[in-house]
Amino acid sequence: MSDPGSPPHGLRVLPEGRLSYGLQLPVQAQSTLFAEPWEAAAGPAELRETARAADRLGFAYVATCDHVAVPRRLAAAMGTVWYDPVATLAHLAAVTERVLLLSHVAVAALRHPLLTAKQYATVDRLAGGRLVLGVGAGHVQEEFEALGVDFGRRGAILDETVDALKEALGPEEFPAFRGERFAFHDLGQAPRPARTPRPPLWVGGSSPAALRRAAQRGDGWLSQGDARDRLPGRIAHLRRLREEAGRTGPFAVGAIAEPLYVGRPGWDPGPRMLTGDAQELAASLRAYGEMGADQIQVRFRSRDVTELLDQMAAFAADVAPHLHL
Repeated sequence: MSDPGSPPHGLRVLPEGRLSYGLQLPVQAQSTLFAEPWEAAAGPAELRETARAADRLGFAYVATCDHVAVPRRLAAAMGTVWYDPVATLAHLAAVTERVLLLSHVAVAALRHPLLTAKQYATVDRLAGGRLVLGVGAGHVQEEFEALGVDFGRRGAILDETVDALKEALGPEEFPAFRGERFAFHDLGQAPRPARTPRPPLWVGGSSPAALRRAAQRGDGWLSQGDARDRLPGRIAHLRRLREEAGRTGPFAVGAIAEPLYVGRPGWDPGPRMLTGDAQELAASLRAYGEMGADQIQVRFRSRDVTELLDQMAAFAADVAPHLHL
């Protein structure tokens, strides 16, 4: 996994030539598109247990989502359970030691960049330099309207927000920035992030605007669930955009794998799932690396938290050693 900063001692980095793998945490986001039924009755204890397991088992990161409020028209599909990412990552920083803490993704245009910088710099300091700030444009119009942000200009606002965040999270205690919407100078913010020169900033989204934003402004790109047949084209386009922008240096490319189950489930998990023995799963997942991805986000099918932890352990022990490229 690549980032622009100097990794603090003990930061989890997997060997070159091997896909790293992370996990979107259960419980903290309960959209019907991906949450398991058992998560509805779960809470902070299961969330902590999963994060500790990821830390112990060698997962590169744990991730949280972001929505401030969900309109009634979308509640049936999206649910209304969306833990605040800053509070959640800060909480998990205290119960983990090495795993990276990723916002996948923070809807950064909803908030002033100085506020976002203050919050996430504090998380990075509390976590000893383990923050990865993932940002995206958002898609819920009512959410923007309720917070007084122009939904139609959210892309332009996010572009400026990313630029401002790169300054505000940098090494200067008194950062300076001037844009069309935001401007600040002679305002000190501390604590500063532990990662130097700043925490990595990854851009999520698969639209043309998101790819442009990631290539021109980001330290990495987070796919938002592109199918396998589309991913190579997205990555190739991203590389062309970076070359055109004169961007060089480390750049992380992430993909979201299909839901999976290590072994053969003795229950019906439904369609669209990878199953099989360790070698079969590893061979299937290595295809993401061959497409140009550096890391994959995995989601395990499970009927309770015990089965989830068992699946994580089986993946780390039996599948992960074969993710070489």
